[in-house]
Amino acid sequence: QVQLVESGGGLVQAGGSLRLSCVDSGRTVSYYAMGWFRRAPGEEREFVAAISWSGSITYYGGSVKGRFTISRDNAKNTVYLQMNSLEPEDTAVYYCAGGSSPSRRDVDYGHWGRGTQITVSS
Repeated sequence: QVQLVESGGGLVQAGGSLRLSCVDSGRTVSYYAMGWFRRAPGEEREFVAAISWSGSITYYGGSVKGRFTISRDNAKNTVYLQMNSLEPEDTAVYYCAGGSSPSRRDVDYGHWGRGTQITVSS
């Protein structure tokens, strides 16, 4: 059973960096494409990044491309989101998700973590 748990959130100043981790406690993430989404207060859920099972295919949302990097370590059942040059507009709850293939659409993911808060101060 897929059980996704995010960690690494917190408060950071604009221009800083954070790395989020998503661990599958059910030890099955290596069999799934993974994605990161975020939701800011009062906003709809937004696609951030996605990665294929092998890691050879990655997609990024337009607002984070060039600043964020998604990666995975299947041996550790973990997916990462390295976030650099953070901006106040990146403030949101970040969710990891597992699906059958990398996608920008949240409806294509059947497994979700509970999220971790990122707050970027100006």
